[in-house]
Amino acid sequence: MVGKLTAKRIEDWHRDLAVKPPLARSKPGRKPNHRKADKSADGLRKRRATANRILTVLKAALNHAWKSGHVMSDDAWRRVKPFRAVETARMRYLSEAECVRLVNACKPAFRNLVRGALLTGCRYSELATMHVADFNADAGVVTVHESKAGKPRHVVLTDEGQRLFATLTAGKLGVHPIFTRADSARWGKSHQLRPMVEACQRAKIKPAISFHVLRHTYGSTLAMKGVPMGVIAEQLGHTDTRMTEKHYAHLAANYVADTIRAHFPTLGIAGEENLIPLRKGRQAAC
Repeated sequence: MVGKLTAKRIEDWHRDLAVKPPLARSKPGRKPNHRKADKSADGLRKRRATANRILTVLKAALNHAWKSGHVMSDDAWRRVKPFRAVETARMRYLSEAECVRLVNACKPAFRNLVRGALLTGCRYSELATMHVADFNADAGVVTVHESKAGKPRHVVLTDEGQRLFATLTAGKLGVHPIFTRADSARWGKSHQLRPMVEACQRAKIKPAISFHVLRHTYGSTLAMKGVPMGVIAEQLGHTDTRMTEKHYAHLAANYVADTIRAHFPTLGIAGEENLIPLRKGRQAAC
């Protein structure tokens, strides 16, 4: 069957992946549904990026079959090229002023969750499953036991972060969740969606952001402050710095640019002329 694959067949399959909208979450046993197609340029870029990642997995499997001698040639899939210029990072993050407005616009229980995300860079699911025992006040760290990478990590807290977690854990048992809803219940899957939309409306943040943007805000802030990519990767739980560099390297302090601006002389050729721009009223009079 694999031997019958042609480059055209794989190319058609690859293009078809980029056309289909992403799948929406559905309950186990139910027929999967597709989300509403995002027809914007960025929506197309995301679908093509996803298609490229799936193509990479397929090529890896086919190459394994070829190297194992199950296929005579790898020419069919070797000639299929991925979409170009679709992995460009377009990361949304909040400014410091927007962070303050958003926090102030949140209702108390959700405000704690937003504060936790902005001060740790943790994912929503990681915060929702955190227990009081995960906060080590002596070391000033909070432990994420179940991360996306499949291994635990220790997130270093700033002084502000330590004060927040100390307040949220005071008088609670180690088995109690750190973040709870207004009714003291745990935050469940997708419970953050509506509160975030409402908070963005009150804070006048347009377009409204997802909760995950808070994680990007944390990473972006560290990058713009000159924190090394390896340290950011460790804090965010990335397996290596490739993902970190993809999203945040363009925000980091540029050594080459800083060196050039510090050492290149001022030649005095920029044309500093003592010209005073005319006001609109004076222009009209002329």
